[in-house]
Amino acid sequence: MPISDWPMDERPREKLLSLGPSALSDAELLAIFLRTGLPGHNAVELARDLVRQYGGLRELLQADRKRFCDTRGLGNAKYAQLQAVLELARRHLGENLIRSDALKNPADTRRYLMARLRDYPYEVFACLFLDSRHRVICFEELFRGTIDGASVHPREVIRCALKHNAAAVILAHNHPSGVAEPSDADRRITRRLTDALGLVDIRVLDHIVIGDQATASFAELGLI
Repeated sequence: MPISDWPMDERPREKLLSLGPSALSDAELLAIFLRTGLPGHNAVELARDLVRQYGGLRELLQADRKRFCDTRGLGNAKYAQLQAVLELARRHLGENLIRSDALKNPADTRRYLMARLRDYPYEVFACLFLDSRHRVICFEELFRGTIDGASVHPREVIRCALKHNAAAVILAHNHPSGVAEPSDADRRITRRLTDALGLVDIRVLDHIVIGDQATASFAELGLI
Protein backbone atom coordinates (compact mmCIF):
# COMPACT_ATOMS: atom_id res chain seq x y z
CA MET A 1 0.00 0.00 0.00
CA PRO A 2 1.40 3.46 -0.88
CA ILE A 3 2.36 5.54 2.14
CA SER A 4 -0.01 8.25 0.90
CA ASP A 5 -2.89 5.84 1.68
CA TRP A 6 -1.76 5.34 5.28
CA PRO A 7 -3.45 7.16 8.18
CA MET A 8 -1.80 10.54 8.65
CA ASP A 9 -0.39 9.71 12.09
CA GLU A 10 1.39 6.60 10.73
CA ARG A 11 3.21 8.29 7.84
CA PRO A 12 6.90 8.74 8.73
CA ARG A 13 7.18 12.38 7.72
CA GLU A 14 4.01 13.45 9.49
CA LYS A 15 4.92 11.32 12.51
CA LEU A 16 8.31 13.05 12.73
CA LEU A 17 6.75 16.52 12.50
CA SER A 18 4.20 15.64 15.15
CA LEU A 19 6.25 13.60 17.65
CA GLY A 20 9.88 14.35 16.79
CA PRO A 21 12.56 12.14 15.17
CA SER A 22 13.17 10.04 18.29
CA ALA A 23 9.66 8.56 17.94
CA LEU A 24 10.52 6.93 14.59
CA SER A 25 12.07 3.52 14.02
CA ASP A 26 15.30 3.09 12.05
CA ALA A 27 13.29 2.02 9.01
CA GLU A 28 10.96 5.02 9.24
CA LEU A 29 13.88 7.45 9.47
CA LEU A 30 15.57 5.73 6.55
CA ALA A 31 12.33 5.88 4.54
CA ILE A 32 12.26 9.67 4.90
CA PHE A 33 15.81 9.79 3.56
CA LEU A 34 14.99 7.41 0.67
CA ARG A 35 11.80 9.32 -0.23
CA THR A 36 10.71 6.71 -2.79
CA GLY A 37 10.46 2.94 -2.87
CA LEU A 38 10.46 0.37 -5.66
CA PRO A 39 7.65 -1.09 -7.72
CA GLY A 40 5.52 -3.06 -5.27
CA HIS A 41 7.47 -1.70 -2.26
CA ASN A 42 6.86 1.66 -0.66
CA ALA A 43 9.74 3.58 0.96
CA VAL A 44 9.13 2.10 4.43
CA GLU A 45 9.07 -1.47 3.08
CA LEU A 46 12.26 -0.81 1.13
CA ALA A 47 13.87 0.67 4.24
CA ARG A 48 12.92 -2.38 6.31
CA ASP A 49 14.38 -4.67 3.65
CA LEU A 50 17.62 -2.66 3.61
CA VAL A 51 18.01 -2.68 7.41
CA ARG A 52 17.40 -6.44 7.42
CA GLN A 53 19.74 -7.04 4.45
CA TYR A 54 22.63 -5.09 6.00
CA GLY A 55 22.01 -6.37 9.52
CA GLY A 56 21.35 -2.92 10.97
CA LEU A 57 21.28 0.77 10.24
CA ARG A 58 24.91 1.38 11.17
CA GLU A 59 26.15 -1.28 8.76
CA LEU A 60 24.16 0.38 5.97
CA LEU A 61 25.54 3.83 6.78
CA GLN A 62 29.09 2.43 6.85
CA ALA A 63 28.83 0.53 3.56
CA ASP A 64 31.45 1.38 0.98
CA ARG A 65 30.36 3.04 -2.24
CA LYS A 66 30.41 -0.07 -4.41
CA ARG A 67 28.29 -2.20 -2.10
CA PHE A 68 25.89 0.67 -1.40
CA CYS A 69 25.41 1.56 -5.06
CA ASP A 70 25.05 -2.07 -6.13
CA THR A 71 22.10 -2.47 -3.74
CA ARG A 72 18.71 -2.36 -5.44
CA GLY A 73 16.90 0.85 -4.62
CA LEU A 74 20.03 2.85 -3.84
CA GLY A 75 22.74 4.12 -6.23
CA ASN A 76 25.17 7.03 -6.65
CA ALA A 77 22.66 9.81 -5.96
CA LYS A 78 21.55 8.25 -2.67
CA TYR A 79 25.18 7.56 -1.74
CA ALA A 80 26.12 11.21 -2.30
CA GLN A 81 23.11 12.38 -0.28
CA LEU A 82 23.98 10.02 2.58
CA GLN A 83 27.62 11.10 2.72
CA ALA A 84 26.52 14.73 2.78
CA VAL A 85 24.12 14.05 5.68
CA LEU A 86 26.80 12.20 7.67
CA GLU A 87 29.33 14.98 7.13
CA LEU A 88 26.77 17.59 8.16
CA ALA A 89 26.23 15.67 11.40
CA ARG A 90 29.97 15.54 12.09
CA ARG A 91 30.36 19.25 11.39
CA HIS A 92 27.40 20.07 13.61
CA LEU A 93 29.02 18.20 16.50
CA GLY A 94 32.31 19.93 15.74
CA GLU A 95 30.78 23.40 15.78
CA ASN A 96 29.20 22.66 19.16
CA LEU A 97 32.62 21.73 20.48
CA ILE A 98 34.91 24.36 18.96
CA ARG A 99 35.71 27.12 21.44
CA SER A 100 33.76 25.38 24.19
CA ASP A 101 35.50 24.15 27.34
CA ALA A 102 36.28 20.53 26.54
CA LEU A 103 36.66 19.64 30.21
CA LYS A 104 33.25 21.09 31.09
CA ASN A 105 31.58 19.31 28.14
CA PRO A 106 32.98 15.75 28.32
CA ALA A 107 29.85 14.21 26.80
CA ASP A 108 30.03 16.52 23.76
CA THR A 109 33.75 15.82 23.45
CA ARG A 110 33.23 12.06 23.43
CA ARG A 111 30.29 12.23 21.03
CA TYR A 112 32.39 14.26 18.62
CA LEU A 113 35.41 11.94 18.87
CA MET A 114 33.21 8.86 18.40
CA ALA A 115 31.58 10.42 15.32
CA ARG A 116 35.00 11.17 13.85
CA LEU A 117 36.91 8.01 14.74
CA ARG A 118 34.65 5.07 15.58
CA ASP A 119 33.93 3.77 12.08
CA TYR A 120 37.45 3.61 10.68
CA PRO A 121 38.52 0.02 9.90
CA TYR A 122 42.07 0.90 10.99
CA GLU A 123 43.50 2.82 13.92
CA VAL A 124 43.59 6.60 13.64
CA PHE A 125 45.42 8.78 16.15
CA ALA A 126 44.13 12.33 16.56
CA CYS A 127 44.41 15.38 18.82
CA LEU A 128 42.10 18.04 20.11
CA PHE A 129 44.23 21.15 20.53
CA LEU A 130 43.12 23.44 23.37
CA ASP A 131 43.93 26.98 24.43
CA SER A 132 44.91 28.09 27.95
CA ARG A 133 41.23 28.10 29.01
CA HIS A 134 40.79 24.54 27.71
CA ARG A 135 38.63 25.69 24.82
CA VAL A 136 38.95 23.61 21.67
CA ILE A 137 41.00 25.27 18.93
CA CYS A 138 40.78 22.47 16.39
CA PHE A 139 40.81 18.72 15.79
CA GLU A 140 43.41 16.98 13.63
CA GLU A 141 43.93 13.38 12.56
CA LEU A 142 47.68 12.84 12.67
CA PHE A 143 48.56 9.18 12.17
CA ARG A 144 46.97 6.08 10.68
CA GLY A 145 47.81 2.44 11.18
CA THR A 146 48.77 0.49 14.28
CA ILE A 147 49.19 2.89 17.18
CA ASP A 148 52.53 2.15 18.83
CA GLY A 149 55.83 3.81 19.52
CA ALA A 150 56.98 3.44 15.94
CA SER A 151 53.97 5.02 14.23
CA VAL A 152 53.11 7.96 16.52
CA HIS A 153 55.87 10.56 16.40
CA PRO A 154 56.01 12.97 19.35
CA ARG A 155 57.85 15.59 17.29
CA GLU A 156 54.91 15.79 14.86
CA VAL A 157 52.42 16.17 17.70
CA ILE A 158 54.60 18.92 19.17
CA ARG A 159 54.90 20.65 15.79
CA CYS A 160 51.11 20.71 15.34
CA ALA A 161 50.53 21.88 18.91
CA LEU A 162 52.96 24.77 18.48
CA LYS A 163 51.44 25.63 15.10
CA HIS A 164 48.03 26.03 16.76
CA ASN A 165 49.53 27.81 19.78
CA ALA A 166 47.95 25.16 21.98
CA ALA A 167 48.39 25.16 25.74
CA ALA A 168 46.99 21.66 26.18
CA VAL A 169 45.86 18.64 24.17
CA ILE A 170 43.44 15.76 24.42
CA LEU A 171 44.77 12.69 22.63
CA ALA A 172 42.38 10.23 21.01
CA HIS A 173 42.44 7.11 18.91
CA ASN A 174 40.05 4.32 17.97
CA HIS A 175 40.19 0.58 18.47
CA PRO A 176 38.73 -1.10 15.36
CA SER A 177 38.18 -4.21 17.48
CA GLY A 178 35.45 -2.24 19.25
CA VAL A 179 37.00 -2.75 22.71
CA ALA A 180 37.84 0.57 24.36
CA GLU A 181 40.21 -0.81 27.01
CA PRO A 182 43.67 0.87 26.77
CA SER A 183 46.45 -1.42 25.67
CA ASP A 184 50.06 -1.48 26.89
CA ALA A 185 51.07 0.28 23.68
CA ASP A 186 48.47 2.99 24.36
CA ARG A 187 49.96 3.54 27.82
CA ARG A 188 53.52 3.72 26.49
CA ILE A 189 52.76 6.26 23.78
CA THR A 190 50.74 8.34 26.22
CA ARG A 191 53.72 8.52 28.58
CA ARG A 192 56.06 9.44 25.71
CA LEU A 193 53.77 12.19 24.47
CA THR A 194 53.13 13.54 27.97
CA ASP A 195 56.88 13.78 28.62
CA ALA A 196 57.67 15.26 25.20
CA LEU A 197 54.89 17.87 25.26
CA GLY A 198 55.78 18.75 28.84
CA LEU A 199 59.17 19.95 27.63
CA VAL A 200 57.42 22.76 25.73
CA ASP A 201 54.89 23.45 28.51
CA ILE A 202 51.93 21.79 26.77
CA ARG A 203 49.76 19.61 29.02
CA VAL A 204 48.17 16.33 28.03
CA LEU A 205 44.77 16.49 29.73
CA ASP A 206 43.45 13.13 28.62
CA HIS A 207 43.77 10.29 26.15
CA ILE A 208 40.41 8.93 25.02
CA VAL A 209 40.18 5.50 23.44
CA ILE A 210 37.19 5.05 21.15
CA GLY A 211 35.51 1.66 21.04
CA ASP A 212 32.37 0.52 19.29
CA GLN A 213 29.82 1.53 21.92
CA ALA A 214 32.01 3.00 24.64
CA THR A 215 35.04 5.14 25.34
CA ALA A 216 37.82 4.91 27.90
CA SER A 217 39.41 7.98 29.49
CA PHE A 218 43.00 7.79 30.74
CA ALA A 219 42.22 10.66 33.13
CA GLU A 220 39.22 8.88 34.64
CA LEU A 221 41.20 5.64 34.91
CA GLY A 222 44.00 7.44 36.76
CA LEU A 223 46.51 6.71 33.98
CA ILE A 224 47.44 10.30 33.28
